Amino acid sequence: MYPLGFLPFFYSLVPEWGAVGFALVIPILVLALWFYTIVTRSASSTQPDDAPVYLPGSSLLHILPFFHHRFDFINQGFQLAGHAIYQFTLLRTPVIVLSGEAARRDFFQAKDLDLNAGFKFLSGAIPMMPGVTSNLEARRIALIHKRLVSSQTTERLTRLLPQILEDSRRTLDSWGFSGTFDPFERLPELIFQTTVRCLAFGELADDRVAVARLKSLYDTLDTATTPATVLLPWLPGPSAVRRLLATKRIYDIIGGALDARTAGGVARDDTPQMLIDAGDERMIIIGFIMGLLVAGARSTGTTASWLITFLSGHPHWKAKATEEARRLVAKHAEHARTTAPPPPQEASPQARRCASDLSALTATLSSIPLSAWETETPVLDALIRETLRVAEPHVAMRQYLPPTTLDEKAEPLYLGGKAVPPGAFVMYPFSDVHLSPEVYKDPWRWDPGRTEMSLKAPYAYVGMGAGSTVCLGKRLATLELKLITALFVLGFDELRAVDGTGAPLAALPRPNWNDILTCRPAAGSCYVRFGRTVAGAGA
Repeated sequence: MYPLGFLPFFYSLVPEWGAVGFALVIPILVLALWFYTIVTRSASSTQPDDAPVYLPGSSLLHILPFFHHRFDFINQGFQLAGHAIYQFTLLRTPVIVLSGEAARRDFFQAKDLDLNAGFKFLSGAIPMMPGVTSNLEARRIALIHKRLVSSQTTERLTRLLPQILEDSRRTLDSWGFSGTFDPFERLPELIFQTTVRCLAFGELADDRVAVARLKSLYDTLDTATTPATVLLPWLPGPSAVRRLLATKRIYDIIGGALDARTAGGVARDDTPQMLIDAGDERMIIIGFIMGLLVAGARSTGTTASWLITFLSGHPHWKAKATEEARRLVAKHAEHARTTAPPPPQEASPQARRCASDLSALTATLSSIPLSAWETETPVLDALIRETLRVAEPHVAMRQYLPPTTLDEKAEPLYLGGKAVPPGAFVMYPFSDVHLSPEVYKDPWRWDPGRTEMSLKAPYAYVGMGAGSTVCLGKRLATLELKLITALFVLGFDELRAVDGTGAPLAALPRPNWNDILTCRPAAGSCYVRFGRTVAGAGA
């Protein structure tokens, strides 16, 4: 299926090794191809009867499509293997791919599948710093998870709610009162800003230049993540060096903010202060922020991008969301006047009025209690849930690491009736259920009013995880999405999907599940035209 898969992978590695090693590249790769082909054939011929079938072809031919076209690779793998469960190797590492109701249930209920090990090996797009964000002891991982839960208490989120809205207001104000924006550029920027506010130092969140610099460095980690940097992390090529430098600079920014806070002796009401007051080690605090900034902002940014895009192409659902937000305002809001600074005098009268209205709207939404946002917004819940189903290209990744002693041999784990040996990596693509026509009628269609959402089938919806691995940041991410959506539907009279010329789109582009980080469609295929609401907050 991928007869030319080796060739582009070869060219991607040549720059990594440089001109000096070029003469060694061809014989090394030829020997490697021969060796791994023999290993793959030997391994597949000695597998027990209950082992998953092997994907045909050499393991080297699987590398490039796995990393660059993962959605197509996985689905074509099911066709080539002819089974609902199959395996392949990345170099010599076995990877088992699951599908089907039984395997899905077993996967999400299994106790010895390690999330951290799987994510580290199969993703790679995260700042890896031993002892800070990777190679952590179980005790440190548990502590980071505990702190993440503590950062989302009702008391904490109540204090964050107006800050998220104010950051969002300032960002929207910078766009002007009408125009066109790329939702796949602007919404991730907005979400990154609010995520820095929620999880990092307040001083950083107040500095828009520092936030932009941090996001640029995290974007570098994404673009510099290649098959070579994941599978051959010891290889000191240009991409590996870029990743190393970006990671070091992220560390320096966050570490510098921590040092300034502790040296100044002035406490602030933010998440890092909670860790400082708890006496956490420096590396725990820095690792907490470095890892969670990218994990939170990337997935939530993808969801926000598509949510606003879908609303811009479905005016019926925008009207429903607007109606719900207005009911929330009418029931709960205290119509206090904003204390935000006024717009600049040099702004036009219309711009000043729009800015003032957006400030008033922010103050109004801020006065709505957290409990109302979490329990009285069924339309917003449906919008988020359906967006996660259609446009979150997640593949759950785990490694089977059973607890053993020196005197006992680990037994295989059975998922969907197939044996998973100790040390093997396991993948479950969310597309198996979320885009299944057997579960969801016309699965690519975005429809928050679906009746299938109430299905009782086990794990028919796994949007923010399921079983023992539900997203620990779910409460915060959901609140961010609801607040930003409310600000958009009440703050903008016009939200319209358009093409590059400004003409309305006849149909929205389909989410690109091969883009495993952002699900972004083809560049330039979709923009959103907006016009600011001039009327009062709850009108």
